[in-house]
Amino acid sequence: MAGRIRQADVEELKQRINIADVIGDYVTLKSAGVGSMKGLCPFHDERSPSFHVRPTVGYFHCFGCGESGDVYTFVQKMDHLSFTESIERLAQRINFELHYEEGSGNPNESGNRSRILAANSAAAEFFVAQLATPGAAEGRKFLGERGFDKAAAEHFGIGYAPKAWNELRDHLKSQGFTEEEQLQAGLLSQGDKGVYDRFRGRVIWPIRDTTGQTIGFGARKLFDDDQGPKYLNTPETPVYHKQQVLYGLDLAKRDISKTRRVVVVEGYTDVMAAHLSGVTTAVATCGTSFGVEHIKLIRRIMGDDSGLGEVIFTFDPDAAGQKAAMRAFAEEQRFAAQTFVAVAPEGLDPCDLRLARGEQAVRDLMDAKVPMFEFVIRQMLGNYNLDTVEGRVAALREAAPVVADIRDSALRPGYTRELARLTGVDVSEAQVAVSNAVKASRSKGMQTTAEGARQGYAGPATARPDASAASTAAPVSAPSEPEGPRVFELANDPSTRLERDALMALIQYPELVGLELASDAVQSAIMDPNLATVRDAIGANVNELGGETWLERIQHDLPADFKPLVTQLAVAPLPQKNEEQTQIYCRGVVISLIERDLVRRKSELVGRLQRTSVDQGEISREIQRELLDLETKRRSLRED
Repeated sequence: MAGRIRQADVEELKQRINIADVIGDYVTLKSAGVGSMKGLCPFHDERSPSFHVRPTVGYFHCFGCGESGDVYTFVQKMDHLSFTESIERLAQRINFELHYEEGSGNPNESGNRSRILAANSAAAEFFVAQLATPGAAEGRKFLGERGFDKAAAEHFGIGYAPKAWNELRDHLKSQGFTEEEQLQAGLLSQGDKGVYDRFRGRVIWPIRDTTGQTIGFGARKLFDDDQGPKYLNTPETPVYHKQQVLYGLDLAKRDISKTRRVVVVEGYTDVMAAHLSGVTTAVATCGTSFGVEHIKLIRRIMGDDSGLGEVIFTFDPDAAGQKAAMRAFAEEQRFAAQTFVAVAPEGLDPCDLRLARGEQAVRDLMDAKVPMFEFVIRQMLGNYNLDTVEGRVAALREAAPVVADIRDSALRPGYTRELARLTGVDVSEAQVAVSNAVKASRSKGMQTTAEGARQGYAGPATARPDASAASTAAPVSAPSEPEGPRVFELANDPSTRLERDALMALIQYPELVGLELASDAVQSAIMDPNLATVRDAIGANVNELGGETWLERIQHDLPADFKPLVTQLAVAPLPQKNEEQTQIYCRGVVISLIERDLVRRKSELVGRLQRTSVDQGEISREIQRELLDLETKRRSLRED
């Protein structure tokens, strides 16, 4: 069995991989200045982006929760991989060949995840091939009756699981996958008489993560003798966690990011119908209700930080659909985007609507959306007899907190009037009820938690989140780095800001600063002791300025608890918008640091000169020569 991966391959792969492309599969990144990008942090829930990526140095850092690292670190944290697995995943991404050193180090003990993904991929190919066989006639009939042809099946990777008990198992065995690996992948089930195929006689949908890897399956019953549930999904596995997966997101993510709109439907066929109708931002949960982790996932893909996006839910008008709507409403304030509900005429879901009225009707359904607050209010009022005084009062009492909960206070008066109209009470009565609801929530101290849950009517939380708010997609139970100085803990006085900015320029753009200025800068005084330590590490490497390993060399010459500070300085955005301005800025801020030191040294020399007695002529002349050299140096800085 192969041992550790050759170190030269590890370094070369990291240089070839664009960290922004990898992170972009999980987070929508926007420009934050030259060479810098930012987005909503995938490791904790936040309203405003504090997650920064600097592709040129290959590092990311979140100034909210403190998570940082290189592309390997990111993949490890996001996908629960070992270091070796993260390397192998990224190598596969760009078809980079890895070489292993036999007998050096322990073999990869976490290869199960890679094997599970490989087994899922092989199973998906098997299911697709089976759909074309004579035994899959019922499966093809099911799809055809719902308006899905061969091209649609191929686009979504739809397959068929044969009715036999061990056909998939034996096929995967022939490809080298053990029964244990298939059990871990959720492809087999364990019974009293041994193992058998989990999916039998069903239409199969592959469930993929945002990178397009198959992590599980959803299966729909076709035959009356199937005693299982109507829909059967992959169980929880090391790669499949249903609370963190949305079907169709791999196909929808780019349009979601571009249009800042997402449509949440209720099933696999609804996703297919929506996409085929031109609503290419549709996604669905996989055998579970829409929850907090789904919201976090959508917000990262949308870049949900401005309130300009749209989240549209489609619900059936029956009791189950109403219950789903109320669950979604309970989490609505986690979105910065506006939330809406779309209910088709006659209660048709998108799949049936497409069949009955065509693809235009599906697109029109999304345009006919109503704000979620309005939908919820109407659902609540439907539970009361508004023909009686008692019914109107009770309805008003229940619905008033919903209006009070509207984030945009400018909308409240309009919804208050609408509430009065729907309940049949005077506007003044509705205003009093809403006002009392606002006061009641405030008196209870109800606030939106760090996780963003609806617990009251407060706006976005701005406090730095704790570990409990971290996404379970990449748990952060404890800091992954040693505790040490952080950028946001530095003093905010002009002197410290100058020192910080000059070091940022030296770390991020050493070639733009140039060796001559860099050499002078590392000899300049730094008053902040933490930044002075970083300056010394830069100085230790200044003779080999820049290069692909520049950041690693600086960190190598620092105590472990200072490495996060260097990462933050390397990732923090510079206040420039183009490369020409960046060069001017970087040289300018470094020159300012050097000038400050020259002024300090000049002041010291002038003091010495004043203290020199008249009989110390040689010393006096030497000091004057040094003063002249300093002034010449200072002028030359600005003439370059």
